[in-house]
Amino acid sequence: MLVASTRPEVIKLAPVLRAFERLGVEHTFVTTGQHYDDELFWRFIRELELKEPEYNIDVRSGTHAYQTARALEELERLIQRDAPEVVIAEGDTNSVLSTALACAKLLVAFAHVEAGLRSFDRTMPEEVNRVLADHVSTVLFAPTLRAADNLVNEGILPESIFVVGNTIVDATLHHIEIARRRLKPKGGEYLLLTLHRAENVDSRERFEGILRALAEVEQEILFPVHPRTMQRLREFGLMELAESSLTLLPPAGYLEFLLMLEGAKAVLTDSGGVQEEAIVLGTPCITLRTSTERPETVEAGGNILAGVDRESILRVVRRVLTDEELYLRMKQAKNPFGDGRSGERIAKILLELGERGKLRIEPPSKVIRTRQRRLIHAGEHRGRKLSELGVRVCRVALEGRFRYPEPERVLRGDEMLEVEEEVSW
Repeated sequence: MLVASTRPEVIKLAPVLRAFERLGVEHTFVTTGQHYDDELFWRFIRELELKEPEYNIDVRSGTHAYQTARALEELERLIQRDAPEVVIAEGDTNSVLSTALACAKLLVAFAHVEAGLRSFDRTMPEEVNRVLADHVSTVLFAPTLRAADNLVNEGILPESIFVVGNTIVDATLHHIEIARRRLKPKGGEYLLLTLHRAENVDSRERFEGILRALAEVEQEILFPVHPRTMQRLREFGLMELAESSLTLLPPAGYLEFLLMLEGAKAVLTDSGGVQEEAIVLGTPCITLRTSTERPETVEAGGNILAGVDRESILRVVRRVLTDEELYLRMKQAKNPFGDGRSGERIAKILLELGERGKLRIEPPSKVIRTRQRRLIHAGEHRGRKLSELGVRVCRVALEGRFRYPEPERVLRGDEMLEVEEEVSW
């Protein structure tokens, strides 16, 4: 069973859905209805040429508690009725948390796609959702080694973590080709803007500050407006300010948006997914946030965190647009999220785990002893692979920092290994 309830989830799970179809794997597609607007959800199903979900819980809008609880209640019923071997969800929405909790209570395997992302900002509801979902997951598909590091640092065992790349690469590369064939690119030089996060648009003061900063940018800015963002513009009396400095557009279809993103001089966004899509397409990204759970895009050189106050936004935007050397580096930044085959890897890993019985969650048949972690020196294991050691390696300390323990890593001999073992009473 795959649960995808928002536009980004549909985009990122589409490669997994297609991989299951190619491999002939029986699967059910469910939406909780967290995104229910035709422009934001159903249009994407049609554009991506996916089958419509068999089940729609139709949660719609509401508080975080309402959305989570309502989806949890109905997902429990569906999972009990369909009895899937594994349930898959992607990301960090309320729907993902509901899915993870339903599986944990019913002892059904839960696979979390895009596991291990961390902004380290617990004021973000998405951060709470992703941390909780990770810690009740049976299988964790991390997009990068950094994400896998985050999981191991939180005590999650490496054998449940698989570094597969990010399915956004699969989706972006597949669909930009379709977009180029079907649609006409937007002409002229422009910046692209997306804003939807609660911390930016639910605060009148912060929202107005961002808009006033952008009003001083001497470049056309296209702004496809999320329905929730449009509602806040009207509630806060900011429509006149927005219309005077930005080109307001209705929500864009996925293919249309990809073409707009590819053709933009740069993108200004608070979206995690757009940060990923931008570096795949070679579009410099300026993130209007104070933290990001996609630090790989910043380290690769394709993304800059501009913050949310007027001065810092203007400073970063003007630097990107005037510093030719910086701009070229950002355009040429290497995509850190993989080769575009993540969906296939995820499907094959789940099939293999199922065949080996690793997706069954059963009570222990023997006495559970205390587990502890300790450090050992790798000196006597020089030249051996981690997978050959016969111990559960949790982390590898090398050159002053812990690294994710890739099973095929060959030891040099100067590493410190953090291992976990059972302690007899």
